[in-house]
Amino acid sequence: MEIMHILRPPFRMEDDAALDFAARRGFGLAVAADGGDPLGSHIPFIIRRDPDQTVVQFHLTAGNPLVAQAAAGARFLIAVAGPDAYVSNDWYVSEDQVSTWLYEAVHLSGRARLQPVDDNRGHGDALLAVAEARLPKPAWSLETMEPQKRQAMLDGIRVVEVIVDRIEGQSKLNQHKTDADHVAVANRLAWAGTTPAQELARRMRELRPDLVYDFPDADDMP
Repeated sequence: MEIMHILRPPFRMEDDAALDFAARRGFGLAVAADGGDPLGSHIPFIIRRDPDQTVVQFHLTAGNPLVAQAAAGARFLIAVAGPDAYVSNDWYVSEDQVSTWLYEAVHLSGRARLQPVDDNRGHGDALLAVAEARLPKPAWSLETMEPQKRQAMLDGIRVVEVIVDRIEGQSKLNQHKTDADHVAVANRLAWAGTTPAQELARRMRELRPDLVYDFPDADDMP
């Protein structure tokens, strides 16, 4: 369950880059298994990098079956997906290429621990601080909520921490292709009309910035 499908050397993210990617995304799929069917929930999370360990912290509703898995110290996988896009084989300059899918993703795995209920408020404040900082407005805070309603909300969650012992990041952006093929695919993605494809085109341009592309740089892209 915990090992990424394939980690080809040209596409592998360094651990620090993978953690940066996951922290920027801040949302993923938490999965654990109890010997039967895997259990999963989509969760917002924060990453804490202590000197001796990296911790992914998130919350679940109190009735979520993953809570029992965390209380038992089960291993969890946090799968964090970035943009993805299909690439047709006739987008390449070179002949006889294979259609593929470009994407960026990170898997973080480790043993879970359930946090005391008294920690719920601290987690809520930390999670909101990260999420609200991404928005162009004054930050909203739990402090503004009616106290009883706030407490009822906090009492309804359980905070889980995963102590990360395996980091797997993959940034599959045609790094192994020729310059001509790299540019041709980036151009197609840039004008594909979807935000994920455009994000991947930007990332491909960042990898080889000295090449000539048919789309504007950075924020000037459509």
